[in-house]
Amino acid sequence: MAQPFPIIEKAPSCMDKPARVPRAVVWMQGITLAWMLIECAVSLYAANSAHSVALLAFGSDSFVELLSATVALLSFVPGFPLDKNRAGRWAGVLLYLRACVVALTAVVALIRGARPEISRSGIAISIAALIGMPVLAWFKRRLGNTTGNRALAADAVQSATCAFLAAITLASLAMDAAFRIHWIDSAAALAIVPILIVEGRKAMRGQSCGCC
Repeated sequence: MAQPFPIIEKAPSCMDKPARVPRAVVWMQGITLAWMLIECAVSLYAANSAHSVALLAFGSDSFVELLSATVALLSFVPGFPLDKNRAGRWAGVLLYLRACVVALTAVVALIRGARPEISRSGIAISIAALIGMPVLAWFKRRLGNTTGNRALAADAVQSATCAFLAAITLASLAMDAAFRIHWIDSAAALAIVPILIVEGRKAMRGQSCGCC
């Protein structure tokens, strides 16, 4: 007996989780996790050795990016209770968290009159991040648009803002090494805060910055 109405199959939605984690996502986030572990360890070691609040903020940023990359990867895992909308919101929250960490450490350093020392390892890791993170952000944004995953797109924002923070950190370290201005380190850390707030708002809305 023929059915009175044809059966309309539900079209796959970009909000549905894939049956398995795409190989490109695994590679991309695997590279991100490995690099963030190295960047975080080197930055925090250099921050402790040189007493640099800008490097401390940069290392804290690397830790937040490590969490963001993990959130983006988990949003693809079948059966894991984290849908793409929720993962995108969490990635945005991590951007706000980064802004708070940077602002707090910079203000404390200004109040205490901290004077950082020259850090060759800090300069080296800042240069590496300044070169590599924009490339990684571009690939993440492209992959996020292809898969329709908000968390991955927000994680691309994390990588792009990491490049901004690396540039400011590198500039402050170079200026401090050349002119020995004690407050330039904290001022550089505070300069990134407005960018983090703006990009955090964009990430919460599932948007990405035009620079990545």
